[in-house]
Amino acid sequence: MNNLIFRRYLTLFVTGFLLFGMAQRSWAQGFSTYFEDRTLRLDYIFSGNRSQQMIAFDQASTSPKWYGKRQHLAELPMEGNGQITVRTKDGTAIYRNSFSTLFQEWLTYDASINSTQAFENVFLVPFPKDTVSVTVDIRNNRREVTATLTHTIVPSDILIRHIGEKGISPYDTLQAPADTSRCINIAFIAEGYTQEEMPLFLSDAYTATEAIFAHEPFKQYRERFNIVAVKTPSLETGTSEPGNGIWKQTALMSQFDTFYSQRYLTTLHLKRLHDLLAGIPYEHIIVLVNTQHYGGGGILNSYNLAMTRHPLFKPVVVHEFGHSFAGLADEYAYDSEPIPMYPLDVEPWEPNITTLANFHGKWENMIDNNKQNGNGVSLYEGAGYSLKGIYRGAEDCRMRTNSNPEFCPVCRQAISKLIEFYTE
Repeated sequence: MNNLIFRRYLTLFVTGFLLFGMAQRSWAQGFSTYFEDRTLRLDYIFSGNRSQQMIAFDQASTSPKWYGKRQHLAELPMEGNGQITVRTKDGTAIYRNSFSTLFQEWLTYDASINSTQAFENVFLVPFPKDTVSVTVDIRNNRREVTATLTHTIVPSDILIRHIGEKGISPYDTLQAPADTSRCINIAFIAEGYTQEEMPLFLSDAYTATEAIFAHEPFKQYRERFNIVAVKTPSLETGTSEPGNGIWKQTALMSQFDTFYSQRYLTTLHLKRLHDLLAGIPYEHIIVLVNTQHYGGGGILNSYNLAMTRHPLFKPVVVHEFGHSFAGLADEYAYDSEPIPMYPLDVEPWEPNITTLANFHGKWENMIDNNKQNGNGVSLYEGAGYSLKGIYRGAEDCRMRTNSNPEFCPVCRQAISKLIEFYTE
């Protein structure tokens, strides 16, 4: 190699190295300019009825380390059914995230017309270095803001409770990421397992981990995930079944029959859930419930909850993770009684369904119109609980049936974009 060529290669190498270093510093400084490496936990009460909703601030807590995103801090990968925004004194947005809640789902039921209820909600944000304002809003199925609250957080406030510094729940690391500074943190947490059943819980957590990463694109990005299993014992095995008059003393007080739906398995005790996770590396939560009865639930940026003793454990935990992590909508429809969750003149924010009100930016880049044998990516009518007017991108998908072994190309595209958003 002559000297001229060598100097050119050396220049390119040094330039690339410097640019990489600058990118690394810029990436880190964006976070460190405004935040400490701690978590600020904000508890709220959402209450109201179909005609009027209210958000009330409950309390603030802080725990060591921040396990959420450190880039794209003020950007949203999806709209969600609600948003939380942190702003500086001059109004600059320095952190945003989106979410969905059980409260908003309850508002779609007729019971919310004449009765008023309250629900706990917990959100995690990085701990600010200076005084900030925090705005929380919730939205209806027309994507309209129906309630909002803005309050101030002063980092030096002596009433910000310190948690996660002692008495931390025991946990095992199931999988470590290649880069701990750019990874997605997931915690499995035990529900309905007694202390003697913790080995069974760990086995179930490994099973769930392998089930998730058997699916693309999770398999492709596996090294970007940190997975822990949190051993929280219950006094009794199983979970509560109100419809059968069974009430169990469990770590998270979970139950079937949520909103009187027999298969809907949830916990309403979000403060208790986050108390048990304090001091542990987590942002996304998967609750494993030690029951043989079929059921589960998944709520965007809240939690995924699934039964473990049923034969459909693996497809259900993956399906519900599609909801809680990626904000994917259900792609099935009800034959006899469609649920009018999505107005047909409003485009859903979820990336895998459309009413065609504003299809741009979803999967139009993937359409091949080859529906032969159900293999083509196109517009298939019937999704979002309705047979007519709502479309999915593929004939079948993990978000449509438990029997389909994979996420469809549309869902894979959405999941890939989200993983890259969090880690690149």
